Amino acid sequence: SFRRLKHKTQVYIKTFGDHYRTRLTHTLEVSQIARTIGSGIGLNESLIEAIALGHDLGHVAFAHNGEEVLNDFLGGFRHNEQSVRVVEKLEKNGLGLNLTLEVIDGILHHSGLENGANKAKTLEGRIVKVSDKIA
Repeated sequence: SFRRLKHKTQVYIKTFGDHYRTRLTHTLEVSQIARTIGSGIGLNESLIEAIALGHDLGHVAFAHNGEEVLNDFLGGFRHNEQSVRVVEKLEKNGLGLNLTLEVIDGILHHSGLENGANKAKTLEGRIVKVSDKIA
């Protein structure tokens, strides 16, 4: 799933050049930013990296436009929930990746509203959410 991110566009632009971004480049930037922040304040960098690398695995083709179409069609599609399905059920031929609850929680809560119900339980997960906005 991670390698397939290179074929998913992050942002559509009308011109060609070196500013073309994919989900893969975005994901790597999120990971780098989050690890830098986490390192500076003494957090678990391995946990940060696992959350960051998995945070957008559930994105569909055509960026957020594709997600909106699926949301309308299916009545509730969310890429963060799909990311959790990918790592828990689809990877390794349906066996999942055996990730910790902290990683799953961070992936699930990396996007959405800023209320208490939608916050990651760990600071590492919250750092990934902030880093996703920066990237």
